[in-house]
Amino acid sequence: MRYTGAEPAVARLAAAARARLPEMTEDTFAHIIAEMPVYADARFVSHEKLWSSCDANLRFLLRALEEPGTPDLSQAAATGQERAHQGAPLPELLRAFRIGFTEVWQQFVELTGSDDDTAGLIAATRALWTLIDDYTETLTEAYRTTLAEITRTRHEKRLALVEALFAGGTATEGTLWDIARMLDLSLDGTYLVVAAETPGLGQEPLPGMENLLRERLYASAWRLTPELRVGVVSLRERNAADAVMGLLKENATGRIGVSPVFTGLGNTARALHLARVALSSLMPGTSGIVQFTESPLAGLVASDPEAAAQLAHQVLRPVLELPGEDRNVLLMTLRAWFDCRGSTKLIAERVYCHPNTVRHRLKRITDELGRSLTDPADIAELGTALRALTMFPDAAHLPPVP
Repeated sequence: MRYTGAEPAVARLAAAARARLPEMTEDTFAHIIAEMPVYADARFVSHEKLWSSCDANLRFLLRALEEPGTPDLSQAAATGQERAHQGAPLPELLRAFRIGFTEVWQQFVELTGSDDDTAGLIAATRALWTLIDDYTETLTEAYRTTLAEITRTRHEKRLALVEALFAGGTATEGTLWDIARMLDLSLDGTYLVVAAETPGLGQEPLPGMENLLRERLYASAWRLTPELRVGVVSLRERNAADAVMGLLKENATGRIGVSPVFTGLGNTARALHLARVALSSLMPGTSGIVQFTESPLAGLVASDPEAAAQLAHQVLRPVLELPGEDRNVLLMTLRAWFDCRGSTKLIAERVYCHPNTVRHRLKRITDELGRSLTDPADIAELGTALRALTMFPDAAHLPPVP
């Protein structure tokens, strides 16, 4: 029920109480400080501002009880908005309001001098508690609306900062500092970047991961795109990477790529690229997690996917153009040659064939490619081309370089 205006008896009590406003303000302020630690410690509101708020709200309350018509509740709304911006808890705010209303009622009791005034006190009490409902409803609505707007604005700003962090390139030192502060990340901390493939358009592949990491005291920031959920995870120490990897494995539902451990928030965009490269090394449709832990050469290859793919096609084109089975056998043998450091015996064990078969295949590879497995320059090009082909399998389908 809405308060619709003062009865004559209520107006008289309110007018009499208004003469005691300084005393009521002091008593209300003192009770709030004595009963509520959050206000006693000035945790959200200074004592000076709290006193001013007590005075303003008591004035509005008495005026509403004294004057006819719909009461002005703007002060209640203003207080709700201000406390939301200050971060004060809503239950504590409502409790402080109740202390102020109780102070007014006690003044009414003291001003009721005889039994003949009892009817007036009853009317004032009824009016006061109706007005309490109106005040608290207005205050609560203003508080929640303001808090929702603050939360939305912060969320949008956080998303923008995370986007800037992963995009890289345009971030200055000052911008990075703002990003680090807003995301609660260290500018020169140690990190991992995670790239998880979404199971469907915009669907979450790692539900609750940010909270799981927070429970284990790992700060992180995440962004969801139509195809990926990407996050940067702060490690308290470098060897914490194993614990984070374990947590990711426990919750993996699809392909997940992870960057190498790196230092410095400004390197996040580069790390994201490596995490995506690691993800692409997993077969589509499978579930698993791979960390990019290759050599510096692999990092160099990954830094320019287009050039790396062109290199792979240019160096390996004669083999790539062979029929499927021949192509796969020769590529497998060449990879084994690098992995086994040229040992024919180890290659034979790796690919399950006779050493003479290995020698025959290697001879065919060098003939097809026109390159030697004894020339350091040829070996370097072949090794780089194989890495590029592994990271970017589509290189096998590029058109010939003009």
